[in-house]
Amino acid sequence: MSVLEMLAESVISGNASRAEELTLTALGEGIEPSEILNKGLIAAMDIVGVKFRNNEFYVPEMLVAARAMKAGIKVLRPKLVETGVKPIGRFVIGTVKGDLHDIGKNLVSMMMEGAGFEVIDLGVDVAADKFVAAIREHKPQVVGLSALLTTTMLNMKDAISAFEAADVRDQIKVVIGGAPVTPQYAEEIHADGYAADAASAVDLVKGLLPA
Repeated sequence: MSVLEMLAESVISGNASRAEELTLTALGEGIEPSEILNKGLIAAMDIVGVKFRNNEFYVPEMLVAARAMKAGIKVLRPKLVETGVKPIGRFVIGTVKGDLHDIGKNLVSMMMEGAGFEVIDLGVDVAADKFVAAIREHKPQVVGLSALLTTTMLNMKDAISAFEAADVRDQIKVVIGGAPVTPQYAEEIHADGYAADAASAVDLVKGLLPA
């Protein structure tokens, strides 16, 4: 088994210390950082996403795999910057104002990073103006809004209204998710998409990127 196959295995099984060690080994063997990223870490997270969709993995398994992937990314990131490897896109995410839930948001953040995105995670209880400031500063292609309560879900609509008022709405795609959120609600508030879980969020956001 090659070092990249072993790296992918360590991520899928959620072994963070092994993922870190194998990333260093791969760099030591002179493997290009972009190849380690694509054939080791991203390939592993693709498999994790498939396993989740097939009900072979659940949220706990996804979380440990994503943490292992992050351990590898941490080692790899300086090398990716050095060699000029660009992320496939930039993604801003946050849980909307009034809502302190973060497990789903964190999982989406990690899965997006594992898919090759640069992720700017604004945290929880994020006011609309903070999203607007992040859009102006980071210029993402896609913004993700998360909510876990029916009461705070309404603040997704307020955030999108704030993007329109600030003249940034046409620069971005907006995706929403969280337990009470539905595709119908996404349509109602003029979001560009809805994802039921972290794996489908990755597919959704990739599909919204300009060709």
